[in-house]
Amino acid sequence: MNAVREGQNRRTLLKLAVFSLAMFGFGYALVPLYPVVCSVLGINQTGVDEAKANTQVDASRSVVVEFDTNVHGMPWKFRPLVSHVSVHPGAVAQVMFEVVNTLDVPVTGQAIPSYGPQLAAEYFRKLECFCFNKQVLKPGERRQMPVVFVVDPALPKDISTITLSYTFFEVEGNRRAVQHSAKVGT
Repeated sequence: MNAVREGQNRRTLLKLAVFSLAMFGFGYALVPLYPVVCSVLGINQTGVDEAKANTQVDASRSVVVEFDTNVHGMPWKFRPLVSHVSVHPGAVAQVMFEVVNTLDVPVTGQAIPSYGPQLAAEYFRKLECFCFNKQVLKPGERRQMPVVFVVDPALPKDISTITLSYTFFEVEGNRRAVQHSAKVGT
C-alpha cells in the first residue's frame, strides 16, 4: 500500500512541477505577447510611439493672461516675475511670483485673487497656487511661488484677455503676537 501511495505522490509532484514550469513560461512569454494581444483585440493600446494629442487644448486661439499684484497694509514687496503670458485654452501653464518680507520679524499673509473681467473667474482653474494657504515669511525672507493654471476651453470667444490680480493681506494679530511674546520674554 505504501508503494502505491508513493507512486501517486511522485505523479502528483511531477504534475505540479510541470504545471509550475508551464505557468512560469506563460508569465515570461506574456510580456512580449501583451502588446500583440491588445493590438489584435483593439484594446488598451499603449504604444509609446503613438503620442496622443491633448484634445482639451484649443490651439485655434490664444488668451493673454496679465498679472497684477498688491499688498494691503503689510510690509512686503510682491511682484510677478512676468507681466503676462499667452496661453491656449486647455493648456497647463505656470507662472512665478516673488514676495519679500521687509521687516525684521516674521509676518504671515494670505493672498486673495480677483479676475478681470469678473466672468473669467468661472473659466480660470488654478491647479496649484500660493493663495491656497497662508504664507509665513521670516525676517527679510525672499520666496518665489508658483501658480499653475488652465484656462477652460469653454471661455467665451469674445474674451481674449484675463487679468489675474493678487492682493496680500496680513493675517490678523500675527505680528502683534510675535511682538508680545518678544516683550514677555525680555
